[in-house]
Amino acid sequence: MPSNLPTNMTAIKIPEPGGPEVLTPTEVPLPTPGHGEILVHIAAAGVNRGDLVQRIGLYPAPKGVTDTPGLEFAGEVVALGTGASRWSLGDNVCALVAGGGYAEYAIVHESHALPIPDGYSMVEAAALPETIMTVWTNVFDRGRLQPGETLLIHGGTSGIGTTAIQMAVAWGAKVFATAGSDEKARKCEELGARRGINYRAEDFVMVMDEATSGQGADVIFDMVGGDYIQRNITCAARGGRIVNIAYQQGSVAEVNFLPLMLKQVTLTGSTLRARPLEEKTVLTETVLREVWPWIAAGRLKPIVDSTFPLRDAKAAHERMEKGGHIGKIILTV
Repeated sequence: MPSNLPTNMTAIKIPEPGGPEVLTPTEVPLPTPGHGEILVHIAAAGVNRGDLVQRIGLYPAPKGVTDTPGLEFAGEVVALGTGASRWSLGDNVCALVAGGGYAEYAIVHESHALPIPDGYSMVEAAALPETIMTVWTNVFDRGRLQPGETLLIHGGTSGIGTTAIQMAVAWGAKVFATAGSDEKARKCEELGARRGINYRAEDFVMVMDEATSGQGADVIFDMVGGDYIQRNITCAARGGRIVNIAYQQGSVAEVNFLPLMLKQVTLTGSTLRARPLEEKTVLTETVLREVWPWIAAGRLKPIVDSTFPLRDAKAAHERMEKGGHIGKIILTV
């Protein structure tokens, strides 16, 4: 470890499950990178729904991973573990991690870090890894979205939703997105959606039926769950794919699966956090090859809603829980 590094750092801890007020800035020892790992001095970290679920005690860190929340960050490489040769001291990177982002320093395997795109600030870069990798895994990999197909995105103005719209449009898909107000629906359209649907005023099943002349959506990307599960099946196309990444309205529902069988619909879901190192390495390489060129070409740009100092993580969580945000919420160090 370089001698100029501190022995301790500030990290946000969760002493007990609860509301945003339990997030506590705490002095902890500086982590030491192991074989193939790098230590990053964090400049900005993304706030994600998974952090909120971890905070209330329902999404614990995988075994062997720090219990400090935070799934993505951007910063400067300041130390290299043994065998780490992909990055040099002083390189600026962003990364997806299983935990540890709400801190001044964090460790990531060198194969899971990505170069910060030219012209991007640390705040913008911190908004990239989790959303892009989640969208690629679920919409493009598991959902098998093809150019020309119709994609329905629920939560279109969330960090993941705003990214999904732009990625799918860059791919050549016809995109529709639900959101909680007319303002948010118009924002979806500004990002490239053919139609933003205010779910408080419109039935997205009826809108999709009319918009597709009864054909339905080829892929549905859902983070809502609850009664959306049945409604998604209803508005899925023959051979459609429904991918769930969260269940904000509940993971338990009474569902009639007959339409799923008759239309040969695939219902699936996934998580990223606990995947093996090798799978995350392949995903990182795929995103660098497939998505980073879209960023360089200006076809994909993270939407940042707001920033909060690391020590005010409580306010960042409150902002996300209120649901008024459009795009990513970022902590700055």
